[in-house]
Amino acid sequence: MPKKGKKYREKLTLFDKMAQYEPAEALDLVQKTSFAKFDETVECHIRLGVDSRHADQQVRGAVVLPHGTGKTARILVFAKGDKAKEAEEAGADFVGAEEFIPRIQNDGWFDYDVVVATPDMMGVVGRLGKILGPKGLMPNPKSGTVTADVAKAIADIKAGKVEYRLDKTNIIHVPMGKVSFGTEKLSENFQTLIQAIIKAKPSAAKGTYLRSITVCSSMGPGVKINPAKV
Repeated sequence: MPKKGKKYREKLTLFDKMAQYEPAEALDLVQKTSFAKFDETVECHIRLGVDSRHADQQVRGAVVLPHGTGKTARILVFAKGDKAKEAEEAGADFVGAEEFIPRIQNDGWFDYDVVVATPDMMGVVGRLGKILGPKGLMPNPKSGTVTADVAKAIADIKAGKVEYRLDKTNIIHVPMGKVSFGTEKLSENFQTLIQAIIKAKPSAAKGTYLRSITVCSSMGPGVKINPAKV
């Protein structure tokens, strides 16, 4: 296991890494244990009591955080005609159709953070499934990125919409703001995210749903939150 740096080890002395804290206290510790020279992203990692191998226990969706993520997302929209014009007027960074396919397939172009597509363009976008899928960029109706209302989709993303999705180890990893936000804004983002994930609980899920919750800054140590306190 790689040895952690001196600054990281120093920050570990500020709290009990085995303890579970109340959300606000944990988020306060995340700020205190941040040590990078840049404004670190605050991440939330949630282990759920579901089995991602079963289709009826998948957890996936999107939520608009009240204070955004602190990052302006670059948006690629696959659309034609009036919808393409609508996307451009709404502030999409890239708008087009088939012309983007070779650029992505052959040139490995990924200068965007979110991909939105109108339903009629999914036949085209489907060709990129093996490329966009592994990077978490494939448009999906559940996350609101396959839609005829491209203007609303773009507005939501610009306002701080984040996607959450269960990985193979039954954990959801989501950015939920910046260290500079402060405890109050981070707490509001956290509660909004957690409530969305609770509402997305599959009916097939049995037992304890929120198994563990850990928050951390990009470079800092993880701080555990008591799931019973959310």
